[in-house]
Amino acid sequence: MSTQLSEDDVLKVASLSRLKLSETEVNALGQQMGSVLKYIAMLDELDTDAIEPMAHAIEISNVFREDQLRESLPREKALSNAPQTDGNYFLVPAIL
Repeated sequence: MSTQLSEDDVLKVASLSRLKLSETEVNALGQQMGSVLKYIAMLDELDTDAIEPMAHAIEISNVFREDQLRESLPREKALSNAPQTDGNYFLVPAIL
């Protein structure tokens, strides 16, 4: 595999990423992306026939905690670090 991507390939990826690149950046990214693809190609050489596909690196099952009824945070404590409050609610800027 070549160590540099073509200018067209780099420009296509840049377009998909909505990036505007200078000529210098196109050349630099062509080499960098080529290096990444060369490294990934090395992984193709590994024998993975005996390795079972997995979704997680470790075995996990349901990691959710049990629901427990408990007292909620008091209003004063919840509002204590708010930048703005009217005493009952958080005050936030209107966005519409």
